Amino acid sequence: MFDTVLVANRGEIACRVIRTLRALGVRSVAVYSDADADAPHVSAADVAVRIGPAAAAGSYLSIPAVLAAARATGAQAIHPGYGFLSENTAFAAACEDAGVVFVGPPASAIEAMGDKIRAKQTVAKAGVPVVPGSDGAGLTDGELAAAVDEVGYPVLLKPSAGGGGKGMREVHHPGDLAAAIASARREARGSFGDDTLLVERLVTTPRHIEIQVLADQHGHVIHLGERECSLQRRHQKIVEEAPSALLTGTQRAAMGAAAVEAARSVGYTGAGTVEFIVSADAPDQFFFMEMNTRLQVEHPVTEMVTGLDLVELQLRVAAGEPLPLAQDDVALHGHAVEVRVYAEDPANGFLPTGGEILALHEPQGPGIRVDSGVVQGGFVGSDYDPMLAKVIAHGADRAEAVRRLDGALRATVLLGVDTNIGFLRALLADPDVRAARLDTGLVGRRVARWSATELPDDVLAAAAVHALLELEPAGPVVDPFDVPGGWRVGEPAPTMFRFVVGGGRPVTVRVRGRASGAEVRVGDAAPLAVAARTQPATLTHPDPDSRVGGLVVAVGGVTRQYAWARDGATLWLGRDGFAWGVREQAPLAPAAADAGAGGPVLSPMPGTVTVVEVVEGGQVAAGDRLVVVEAMKMEHVLTAPVDGVVRELRARAGATVTRDAALLIIEPITKD
Repeated sequence: MFDTVLVANRGEIACRVIRTLRALGVRSVAVYSDADADAPHVSAADVAVRIGPAAAAGSYLSIPAVLAAARATGAQAIHPGYGFLSENTAFAAACEDAGVVFVGPPASAIEAMGDKIRAKQTVAKAGVPVVPGSDGAGLTDGELAAAVDEVGYPVLLKPSAGGGGKGMREVHHPGDLAAAIASARREARGSFGDDTLLVERLVTTPRHIEIQVLADQHGHVIHLGERECSLQRRHQKIVEEAPSALLTGTQRAAMGAAAVEAARSVGYTGAGTVEFIVSADAPDQFFFMEMNTRLQVEHPVTEMVTGLDLVELQLRVAAGEPLPLAQDDVALHGHAVEVRVYAEDPANGFLPTGGEILALHEPQGPGIRVDSGVVQGGFVGSDYDPMLAKVIAHGADRAEAVRRLDGALRATVLLGVDTNIGFLRALLADPDVRAARLDTGLVGRRVARWSATELPDDVLAAAAVHALLELEPAGPVVDPFDVPGGWRVGEPAPTMFRFVVGGGRPVTVRVRGRASGAEVRVGDAAPLAVAARTQPATLTHPDPDSRVGGLVVAVGGVTRQYAWARDGATLWLGRDGFAWGVREQAPLAPAAADAGAGGPVLSPMPGTVTVVEVVEGGQVAAGDRLVVVEAMKMEHVLTAPVDGVVRELRARAGATVTRDAALLIIEPITKD
């Protein structure tokens, strides 16, 4: 075994690899960019080395910088995690040239499987079934059209390079083909620098099944069963589980044998994943899609059902040890399900979010595992992928695993950053998901339903009584006129608050009385009897400056517990895995409250201003482009809400902005 291993990654996967290194007694080296100087993986490692600026191109993707860090710390091996340099042929070759062990397959295997056309040709020669389609590289538009005619509609256009669903297009009718080819080429060229496309038959009711393989340097190759990853959004996995509810033991063995042959065909070593597409209507028919020549994001579910540490096995294989088990030694126990927690806003088109994590509680309990890359007080920026953590649950069967996972999400507290936790709970509650009636299009068909978030009245009621608690004196009342909601001559005057949640419209909340026993009216709804008291929050690391806490609120006789965190004018409230950022606004004059009014134009996500298309004092019409904000290669165009004049223009090209930052103000043009 190695003495020192450098982890060429960040976030939860870096923390996860370091955890195994610590268990093995191996010295760990972390690398970090300027944006990650205080990140959890830096403090978790024995040694940490700065390798460059926040931009990944100058840090985590810089081969010279990573190798220099390895030399400076005496690292004998480099574990690349996933993403960044993990499937970079040049990096694997550079490690070999530098005399440092790359914890992964040979560069030749990465290269062979990195090109989808070549990969299909290679595994087909080994007898692995592949999806019918084109098998030539560099096809012209005309040759692609001819291949489509031969395969028959519907088809799937796929870039030969890259992954993550970028550049993929479904084509169901001949009239759509030319536009689809042009669009796929543009996206592939922009994402991977290569617009080579291939054509595959589109498998109906498709399920995404992948096989985990392990291979050592002594010719032994085994598989560890399958994972199902059919719940995807825009070809990005959301939920992964092991084993698949679709397969029988015979089908599992057949698919596993095919995966082993695919690995053998390229001289593979280490941990890898062979991905197949399977029709839900004909699970005996499976087709090779691609091979991921690295550790997968979803590897924990395989670890949970096999009891094996895949990172440890990767390290042992890389050190030249033979696999410690044979195929007959592999046994699957129970069921495991994983979800990915992202900093994103499902109700706003899944735009990435960010900010300071004000309060954090990660769930614990029987069968629960959390692989996390964040801490309370940490900052989530826009420089890297917005995945924050993975929550995994194991149970005796699938129903128990799903139930435990939902309970774990319900117990999770993450305030200060909008996440997809509520969306994940809605997804897990869907009858088809509970019954394992899955396919890769299910999320697309239900996404609007699962991401719709109606604001419960109890949240605004809780925000109002919390505001009262902040205003009320801590000791006994001496002068009732100084107490919000105190008595007056005649009927007590209500205390009024004006709250905004997310991109919603302002809601007026009226409160009479004290927080311990108040009458609360949310908007035009009927008054509710509300009582509240504070309590310590259940957090992984309690906040020393009292910006966070717990709140118990009874609304109409129903008592709920909240975690709260204060961030300036925004009060974050969390319960049952959901979180709401409630901003208090000063009451507006009636004219300004008109639905057709202008006002501040806010950034919908943290990111970088790339384009400013207006000038101070300039006139705009409703719908005109104002500013473009980019984060994680995703652009969002802000447009004028009404005809008006640009005032207080703060947006500057190249400047970074936070979510809800006011970029400019549109002063409506009054019409006579």
